[in-house]
Amino acid sequence: MSDISCPVTNPPRSLAAANFSMVLGLAGLGQAWRAAAVLFDIPRPIGEAVVGLAAAIWAVLLVAYAASALRAPAAVGAEFRHPAQGATPALLGIATLLMVPAVRPYSAMAAGILLVAGVSWHLLFAMWHSGLGWRTGRDPRSLSPTVYLPTVAGNFTSSAAFGVMGWPNIGWCFMGAGFFSWLALESLILQRIWDSDTFPAAQRSSIGIHLAPPAVAGASWLTLVTTPDHWVVMLWGYGLFQLALGCRLVGWLREQPFSVAYWSYTFGVSSTAVIAVKLALAGVPVAVHVAAPILLLATLFEGYLLARTLLHGARTLWAAVRSDVIRPSAPPSSAG
Repeated sequence: MSDISCPVTNPPRSLAAANFSMVLGLAGLGQAWRAAAVLFDIPRPIGEAVVGLAAAIWAVLLVAYAASALRAPAAVGAEFRHPAQGATPALLGIATLLMVPAVRPYSAMAAGILLVAGVSWHLLFAMWHSGLGWRTGRDPRSLSPTVYLPTVAGNFTSSAAFGVMGWPNIGWCFMGAGFFSWLALESLILQRIWDSDTFPAAQRSSIGIHLAPPAVAGASWLTLVTTPDHWVVMLWGYGLFQLALGCRLVGWLREQPFSVAYWSYTFGVSSTAVIAVKLALAGVPVAVHVAAPILLLATLFEGYLLARTLLHGARTLWAAVRSDVIRPSAPPSSAG
Protein backbone atom coordinates (compact mmCIF):
# COMPACT_ATOMS: atom_id res chain seq x y z
CA MET A 1 0.00 0.00 0.00
CA SER A 2 1.10 3.55 -0.59
CA ASP A 3 0.37 6.45 1.70
CA ILE A 4 -1.14 9.27 -0.33
CA SER A 5 -0.78 12.73 1.21
CA CYS A 6 -3.43 15.24 0.15
CA PRO A 7 -2.84 18.97 0.67
CA VAL A 8 -5.23 20.77 2.97
CA THR A 9 -7.24 23.34 1.05
CA ASN A 10 -8.79 26.45 2.58
CA PRO A 11 -12.37 27.39 1.72
CA PRO A 12 -12.55 29.87 -1.16
CA ARG A 13 -12.78 33.54 -0.21
CA SER A 14 -14.89 36.15 -1.95
CA LEU A 15 -13.93 39.61 -3.17
CA ALA A 16 -15.03 42.09 -0.51
CA ALA A 17 -17.66 44.57 -1.69
CA ALA A 18 -15.68 47.31 0.09
CA ASN A 19 -13.29 47.31 -2.89
CA PHE A 20 -15.90 49.27 -4.84
CA SER A 21 -15.17 52.26 -2.60
CA MET A 22 -12.22 52.96 -4.94
CA VAL A 23 -14.70 53.80 -7.69
CA LEU A 24 -16.55 56.35 -5.55
CA GLY A 25 -13.59 58.63 -4.94
CA LEU A 26 -12.11 58.43 -8.44
CA ALA A 27 -15.46 58.95 -10.18
CA GLY A 28 -16.13 62.04 -8.08
CA LEU A 29 -12.62 63.37 -8.65
CA GLY A 30 -13.06 62.89 -12.39
CA GLN A 31 -16.27 64.96 -12.30
CA ALA A 32 -14.41 67.70 -10.41
CA TRP A 33 -11.67 67.81 -13.05
CA ARG A 34 -14.28 67.88 -15.82
CA ALA A 35 -15.78 71.01 -14.28
CA ALA A 36 -12.29 72.41 -13.62
CA ALA A 37 -11.53 72.20 -17.35
CA VAL A 38 -14.14 74.91 -17.85
CA LEU A 39 -13.27 76.95 -14.76
CA PHE A 40 -9.50 77.03 -15.19
CA ASP A 41 -9.28 76.47 -18.96
CA ILE A 42 -7.17 73.33 -18.57
CA PRO A 43 -7.06 70.30 -20.90
CA ARG A 44 -10.24 68.23 -20.82
CA PRO A 45 -8.37 64.89 -21.12
CA ILE A 46 -7.30 65.20 -17.47
CA GLY A 47 -10.85 64.76 -16.23
CA GLU A 48 -11.63 62.15 -18.87
CA ALA A 49 -8.57 60.14 -17.84
CA VAL A 50 -9.63 60.08 -14.18
CA VAL A 51 -13.20 59.16 -15.13
CA GLY A 52 -11.85 56.46 -17.47
CA LEU A 53 -9.71 55.03 -14.67
CA ALA A 54 -12.75 54.90 -12.37
CA ALA A 55 -14.79 53.19 -15.09
CA ALA A 56 -12.06 50.63 -15.75
CA ILE A 57 -11.75 49.77 -12.04
CA TRP A 58 -15.55 49.52 -11.78
CA ALA A 59 -15.73 47.10 -14.73
CA VAL A 60 -12.88 44.90 -13.44
CA LEU A 61 -14.33 44.78 -9.93
CA LEU A 62 -17.81 43.99 -11.23
CA VAL A 63 -16.55 41.01 -13.24
CA ALA A 64 -14.35 39.86 -10.36
CA TYR A 65 -17.19 40.16 -7.84
CA ALA A 66 -19.55 38.15 -10.08
CA ALA A 67 -16.91 35.45 -10.50
CA SER A 68 -16.26 35.50 -6.77
CA ALA A 69 -19.96 35.08 -6.04
CA LEU A 70 -20.10 32.04 -8.33
CA ARG A 71 -16.94 30.52 -6.87
CA ALA A 72 -17.67 31.22 -3.21
CA PRO A 73 -21.40 31.88 -2.71
CA ALA A 74 -21.19 31.00 0.99
CA ALA A 75 -18.53 33.65 1.60
CA VAL A 76 -20.60 36.28 -0.25
CA GLY A 77 -23.67 35.31 1.74
CA ALA A 78 -21.69 35.61 4.97
CA GLU A 79 -20.68 39.17 4.02
CA PHE A 80 -24.32 40.07 3.35
CA ARG A 81 -25.28 38.84 6.82
CA HIS A 82 -22.29 40.33 8.66
CA PRO A 83 -23.46 42.79 11.37
CA ALA A 84 -20.97 45.52 10.33
CA GLN A 85 -19.91 44.70 6.75
CA GLY A 86 -23.38 43.59 5.68
CA ALA A 87 -24.16 47.07 4.34
CA THR A 88 -21.14 47.24 2.01
CA PRO A 89 -22.75 45.37 -0.94
CA ALA A 90 -24.72 48.60 -1.43
CA LEU A 91 -21.47 49.88 -2.98
CA LEU A 92 -22.15 47.83 -6.12
CA GLY A 93 -25.22 49.93 -6.87
CA ILE A 94 -23.59 53.19 -5.77
CA ALA A 95 -20.54 52.61 -7.98
CA THR A 96 -22.79 51.72 -10.93
CA LEU A 97 -24.85 54.89 -10.44
CA LEU A 98 -21.65 56.96 -10.47
CA MET A 99 -20.97 55.59 -13.95
CA VAL A 100 -24.11 57.39 -15.20
CA PRO A 101 -22.53 60.88 -15.26
CA ALA A 102 -19.29 59.26 -16.44
CA VAL A 103 -20.78 57.93 -19.69
CA ARG A 104 -23.65 60.42 -20.18
CA PRO A 105 -21.58 62.74 -22.41
CA TYR A 106 -20.85 59.81 -24.73
CA SER A 107 -24.08 57.77 -24.78
CA ALA A 108 -27.48 58.57 -23.29
CA MET A 109 -28.57 54.96 -23.90
CA ALA A 110 -25.63 53.47 -22.00
CA ALA A 111 -26.20 55.96 -19.19
CA GLY A 112 -29.88 54.98 -19.05
CA ILE A 113 -29.02 51.28 -18.84
CA LEU A 114 -26.58 51.96 -16.01
CA LEU A 115 -29.21 54.06 -14.25
CA VAL A 116 -31.76 51.25 -14.34
CA ALA A 117 -29.19 48.68 -13.20
CA GLY A 118 -27.83 50.85 -10.40
CA VAL A 119 -31.19 51.98 -9.05
CA SER A 120 -32.55 48.42 -9.20
CA TRP A 121 -29.66 47.07 -7.14
CA HIS A 122 -29.90 50.01 -4.75
CA LEU A 123 -33.62 49.62 -4.09
CA LEU A 124 -33.59 45.83 -3.83
CA PHE A 125 -30.61 45.75 -1.50
CA ALA A 126 -31.74 48.73 0.60
CA MET A 127 -35.18 47.21 1.10
CA TRP A 128 -33.69 43.84 2.03
CA HIS A 129 -31.00 45.20 4.35
CA SER A 130 -33.25 47.74 6.09
CA GLY A 131 -36.08 45.25 6.43
CA LEU A 132 -33.72 42.71 7.94
CA GLY A 133 -32.67 45.24 10.57
CA TRP A 134 -36.26 46.16 11.41
CA ARG A 135 -37.32 42.51 11.69
CA THR A 136 -34.40 41.06 13.61
CA GLY A 137 -32.94 44.12 15.34
CA ARG A 138 -29.26 45.10 15.52
CA ASP A 139 -26.65 44.84 18.23
CA PRO A 140 -25.66 48.46 19.02
CA ARG A 141 -22.02 47.33 19.40
CA SER A 142 -21.95 46.28 15.74
CA LEU A 143 -23.32 49.59 14.48
CA SER A 144 -20.86 51.49 12.26
CA PRO A 145 -21.04 54.24 9.62
CA THR A 146 -21.40 51.57 6.92
CA VAL A 147 -25.11 51.61 7.78
CA TYR A 148 -25.29 54.89 5.80
CA LEU A 149 -24.54 53.10 2.52
CA PRO A 150 -27.91 51.51 1.61
CA THR A 151 -30.28 54.30 2.64
CA VAL A 152 -28.18 57.48 2.51
CA ALA A 153 -25.39 57.09 -0.06
CA GLY A 154 -27.54 54.94 -2.33
CA ASN A 155 -30.37 57.48 -2.40
CA PHE A 156 -28.05 60.46 -2.88
CA THR A 157 -26.27 58.86 -5.84
CA SER A 158 -29.63 57.81 -7.33
CA SER A 159 -30.75 61.42 -7.01
CA ALA A 160 -27.64 62.65 -8.84
CA ALA A 161 -28.03 60.04 -11.59
CA PHE A 162 -31.62 61.10 -12.28
CA GLY A 163 -30.54 64.75 -12.25
CA VAL A 164 -27.81 64.10 -14.80
CA MET A 165 -30.32 62.30 -17.02
CA GLY A 166 -32.65 65.32 -16.92
CA TRP A 167 -35.30 63.96 -14.55
CA PRO A 168 -34.94 66.21 -11.48
CA ASN A 169 -38.43 65.53 -10.13
CA ILE A 170 -37.60 61.87 -9.58
CA GLY A 171 -34.20 62.93 -8.30
CA TRP A 172 -35.81 65.07 -5.57
CA CYS A 173 -37.71 62.01 -4.34
CA PHE A 174 -34.45 60.13 -3.84
CA MET A 175 -32.87 63.23 -2.34
CA GLY A 176 -35.60 63.32 0.29
CA ALA A 177 -35.18 59.63 1.07
CA GLY A 178 -31.44 60.02 1.51
CA PHE A 179 -31.59 63.32 3.39
CA PHE A 180 -34.05 62.23 6.06
CA SER A 181 -32.40 58.82 6.41
CA TRP A 182 -29.14 60.67 7.07
CA LEU A 183 -30.74 62.86 9.76
CA ALA A 184 -32.29 59.81 11.41
CA LEU A 185 -28.97 57.93 11.57
CA GLU A 186 -26.57 60.79 12.35
CA SER A 187 -27.08 60.87 16.11
CA LEU A 188 -26.93 57.07 16.37
CA ILE A 189 -23.60 56.93 14.55
CA LEU A 190 -22.14 59.79 16.60
CA GLN A 191 -23.15 58.06 19.82
CA ARG A 192 -21.50 54.85 18.59
CA ILE A 193 -18.27 56.65 17.64
CA TRP A 194 -18.15 58.50 20.96
CA ASP A 195 -18.25 55.15 22.75
CA SER A 196 -14.50 54.76 22.19
CA ASP A 197 -14.23 51.87 24.65
CA THR A 198 -16.15 49.60 22.26
CA PHE A 199 -15.54 51.22 18.84
CA PRO A 200 -12.60 49.15 17.59
CA ALA A 201 -9.63 50.51 15.67
CA ALA A 202 -10.39 47.98 12.93
CA GLN A 203 -13.59 49.87 12.07
CA ARG A 204 -12.20 53.42 12.20
CA SER A 205 -11.70 53.72 8.47
CA SER A 206 -15.50 53.49 8.16
CA ILE A 207 -15.63 56.95 9.77
CA GLY A 208 -14.82 58.20 6.27
CA ILE A 209 -18.38 57.21 5.38
CA HIS A 210 -19.69 59.25 8.31
CA LEU A 211 -17.87 62.36 7.04
CA ALA A 212 -19.28 62.09 3.50
CA PRO A 213 -23.10 62.69 3.55
CA PRO A 214 -23.17 66.52 3.57
CA ALA A 215 -20.75 66.79 0.65
CA VAL A 216 -22.41 63.95 -1.30
CA ALA A 217 -25.82 65.53 -0.71
CA GLY A 218 -24.52 68.90 -1.91
CA ALA A 219 -22.96 67.44 -5.05
CA SER A 220 -26.20 65.60 -5.83
CA TRP A 221 -28.23 68.76 -5.12
CA LEU A 222 -26.27 70.62 -7.80
CA THR A 223 -27.46 68.14 -10.45
CA LEU A 224 -31.10 68.97 -9.62
CA VAL A 225 -30.98 72.79 -9.71
CA THR A 226 -30.05 75.21 -12.46
CA THR A 227 -28.65 77.84 -10.07
CA PRO A 228 -26.85 77.02 -6.79
CA ASP A 229 -28.85 78.06 -3.73
CA HIS A 230 -27.94 78.67 -0.09
CA TRP A 231 -28.80 75.06 0.81
CA VAL A 232 -25.92 73.80 -1.30
CA VAL A 233 -23.53 76.26 0.32
CA MET A 234 -24.74 75.13 3.77
CA LEU A 235 -24.17 71.47 2.93
CA TRP A 236 -20.74 72.31 1.51
CA GLY A 237 -19.85 74.20 4.68
CA TYR A 238 -20.82 71.24 6.86
CA GLY A 239 -18.85 68.94 4.58
CA LEU A 240 -15.76 71.13 4.91
CA PHE A 241 -16.17 71.14 8.69
CA GLN A 242 -16.40 67.34 8.70
CA LEU A 243 -13.25 67.00 6.61
CA ALA A 244 -11.40 69.43 8.87
CA LEU A 245 -12.43 67.26 11.81
CA GLY A 246 -11.10 64.22 9.98
CA CYS A 247 -7.74 65.99 9.52
CA ARG A 248 -7.74 66.81 13.22
CA LEU A 249 -8.16 63.10 14.06
CA VAL A 250 -5.83 61.68 11.42
CA GLY A 251 -3.47 60.12 13.98
CA TRP A 252 -6.33 58.34 15.74
CA LEU A 253 -7.90 57.24 12.46
CA ARG A 254 -4.64 55.78 11.14
CA GLU A 255 -4.39 53.26 13.97
CA GLN A 256 -6.04 50.77 11.62
CA PRO A 257 -3.52 49.15 9.23
CA PHE A 258 -3.80 50.33 5.62
CA SER A 259 -6.42 48.56 3.53
CA VAL A 260 -8.84 49.32 0.72
CA ALA A 261 -11.25 50.54 3.42
CA TYR A 262 -9.25 53.79 3.52
CA TRP A 263 -10.92 54.70 0.22
CA SER A 264 -14.10 55.43 2.18
CA TYR A 265 -12.61 58.87 2.93
CA THR A 266 -12.49 59.75 -0.76
CA PHE A 267 -16.26 59.92 -1.33
CA GLY A 268 -16.58 63.01 0.85
CA VAL A 269 -13.27 64.48 -0.32
CA SER A 270 -14.08 64.25 -4.02
CA SER A 271 -17.67 65.48 -3.52
CA THR A 272 -16.33 68.51 -1.65
CA ALA A 273 -14.07 69.26 -4.62
CA VAL A 274 -16.98 68.88 -7.06
CA ILE A 275 -19.06 71.39 -5.11
CA ALA A 276 -16.16 73.84 -4.79
CA VAL A 277 -15.46 73.90 -8.53
CA LYS A 278 -19.13 74.11 -9.53
CA LEU A 279 -19.85 76.88 -7.04
CA ALA A 280 -16.81 78.75 -8.35
CA LEU A 281 -18.20 78.38 -11.87
CA ALA A 282 -21.43 79.92 -10.61
CA GLY A 283 -19.50 82.86 -9.15
CA VAL A 284 -19.93 82.12 -5.44
CA PRO A 285 -17.16 84.29 -3.94
CA VAL A 286 -15.83 81.96 -1.25
CA ALA A 287 -15.65 79.05 -3.70
CA VAL A 288 -13.77 81.12 -6.26
CA HIS A 289 -10.89 81.52 -3.79
CA VAL A 290 -10.70 77.94 -2.50
CA ALA A 291 -11.73 75.75 -5.46
CA ALA A 292 -8.19 75.33 -6.80
CA PRO A 293 -6.49 74.32 -3.51
CA ILE A 294 -9.37 71.99 -2.59
CA LEU A 295 -9.16 70.26 -5.98
CA LEU A 296 -5.37 70.00 -5.71
CA LEU A 297 -5.50 68.54 -2.19
CA ALA A 298 -8.20 66.05 -3.20
CA THR A 299 -6.08 64.94 -6.16
CA LEU A 300 -2.95 64.54 -4.04
CA PHE A 301 -4.84 62.58 -1.40
CA GLU A 302 -6.42 60.16 -3.87
CA GLY A 303 -3.15 59.83 -5.78
CA TYR A 304 -1.46 58.88 -2.52
CA LEU A 305 -4.14 56.28 -1.77
CA LEU A 306 -3.87 54.86 -5.29
CA ALA A 307 -0.10 54.47 -4.92
CA ARG A 308 -0.50 52.87 -1.48
CA THR A 309 -3.16 50.51 -2.84
CA LEU A 310 -0.95 49.39 -5.73
CA LEU A 311 1.98 48.87 -3.36
CA HIS A 312 -0.24 46.97 -0.90
CA GLY A 313 -1.55 44.78 -3.72
CA ALA A 314 1.96 44.06 -4.99
CA ARG A 315 3.15 43.09 -1.50
CA THR A 316 0.12 40.83 -1.00
CA LEU A 317 0.70 39.15 -4.35
CA TRP A 318 4.42 38.69 -3.64
CA ALA A 319 3.65 37.17 -0.23
CA ALA A 320 1.23 34.73 -1.86
CA VAL A 321 3.81 33.76 -4.51
CA ARG A 322 6.52 33.26 -1.89
CA SER A 323 4.14 31.18 0.17
CA ASP A 324 3.53 28.86 -2.77
CA VAL A 325 7.25 28.66 -3.63
CA ILE A 326 8.59 27.86 -0.17
CA ARG A 327 5.69 25.67 0.94
CA PRO A 328 7.18 22.30 1.91
CA SER A 329 6.33 19.50 -0.46
CA ALA A 330 4.43 16.44 0.66
CA PRO A 331 6.61 13.66 2.12
CA PRO A 332 7.44 10.88 -0.33
CA SER A 333 5.17 7.90 -0.19
CA SER A 334 6.49 4.69 1.30
CA ALA A 335 5.53 1.19 0.38
CA GLY A 336 3.70 -0.71 3.06
